[in-house]
Amino acid sequence: MKLIDRSVFREYDIRGIWGKNIDEDFSFKLGVAFGRFVKEKLKKSGVRVSVGYDARHSSKIIFNALTEGLNYEGVKVIDIGLVPTPVQYFSLFQLRLDGGVMITASHNPKEYNGFKLSLKTETLFGEKIQQLADIMEKLNLSWHEKKDKDVEKIDIKSMYYDYMEEQFEHLKEYKNKPRFALDGGNGVAGFVGYEIFKRLGFEVESLFIEPDGDFPNHHPDPTVDENLMDLRSVIKSKELEFGIGYDGDGDRIGVVLKDGSPLYGDQLLLLLAQELCERKRGSKVILDVKCSDVVFELLKKAGCKPIMYKTGHSLIKDKMKSEGAPLAGEMSGHIFIADNYFGYDDAIYVSLRLVDIITTKGVDILKWKNSLPPVYNTPEIRIECPEEKKQRVIEEFKRILKKNGRKIGVLEMNTIDGVRFKTDKGFGLVRASNTQPVLVLRFEASSKEHLELLKEFTLKTTEELITKDE
Repeated sequence: MKLIDRSVFREYDIRGIWGKNIDEDFSFKLGVAFGRFVKEKLKKSGVRVSVGYDARHSSKIIFNALTEGLNYEGVKVIDIGLVPTPVQYFSLFQLRLDGGVMITASHNPKEYNGFKLSLKTETLFGEKIQQLADIMEKLNLSWHEKKDKDVEKIDIKSMYYDYMEEQFEHLKEYKNKPRFALDGGNGVAGFVGYEIFKRLGFEVESLFIEPDGDFPNHHPDPTVDENLMDLRSVIKSKELEFGIGYDGDGDRIGVVLKDGSPLYGDQLLLLLAQELCERKRGSKVILDVKCSDVVFELLKKAGCKPIMYKTGHSLIKDKMKSEGAPLAGEMSGHIFIADNYFGYDDAIYVSLRLVDIITTKGVDILKWKNSLPPVYNTPEIRIECPEEKKQRVIEEFKRILKKNGRKIGVLEMNTIDGVRFKTDKGFGLVRASNTQPVLVLRFEASSKEHLELLKEFTLKTTEELITKDE
């Protein structure tokens, strides 16, 4: 019996390399395991789940094997085809299904693939994903193709188009619409977003909106600066107001302004929150631990109630539900809107809300960004660290901060996700990645000198702890 590789079972999804630790046999067994999991959790038969997939070359092969496994377990598959992840989520609400699977590796290199799974409308994470691995390990089955399939095709994209067109119908009446660019990165969100904006009457310059599993133009991750070069170029040459980029499966967004600078994920969240709190003062807003102190302070001034929480899209959604928060976001470009929407991370919907604000309120987002208090900060800094060492390094770093933190002005620590330490002039962060054998660091300060102090102290300390002998 072929063994499964448990390393592909991450905190909030399953992800690995096609042909190495994810193949047809793995996909078949996952289908069986997920079918059993859903039936057991819901205590019912006649289970229906939607399955969508991205443009990777292995995705359709995986879809076929996964479907065999689900059918083997008596689960009916609703085939929604090539779609962005948020459209797969959309199907769970619109079709009232028992669960769903999105076959995607998001922004990972083309040789990767994976699965995002949902029970009813809730995405699985943590222990529930490990339970699937437990079930799979006990299966004495191998992939085999059956001729009789229980599969129904549904055109969920058309339903999604119609839904968005109806919700943003009011934008059609505006004559002076902003001109902008849309970069799909050859993922599965570009052509969907482009179609909706065209229906609403916008002049959109499209880049790489055709799905292509080779990602021939640039990597589909709009939070990495080098992937924004094409957007910057077309904004300048066409004299556009801004540009929007989607990641590979459409659940993360990046924004570039007309001067070529990025609008960071927490800044975009702030802009959305300010508009929200004009209508619903006192609204809770969830932010992950990587977000700027400036954003937290400005949210309070706008009448919002900011709450710091762990990084991770499934974790954030769970926290939103428990707090009753209408808005949440991560530095990485995951933005979650439950205000007149379903509360999941949908880059297409977020881009529509952004364009709505710019169009209806006449906001110049470059001027808006330049009005924010100036700070110096770093992007995410990733340091390789073996999985088995990550938590030990963080715990030792906490002890060092408690003992020697005064040297860099540490006032307090937040340990909800790694350790975020605050000084009178900024903050630093060290946390363990949920998806890679790395530590993630980030720093922000009111001066370059203090930024370098925080960065130098933390990098030196963590690198020493990583290389320290057991």
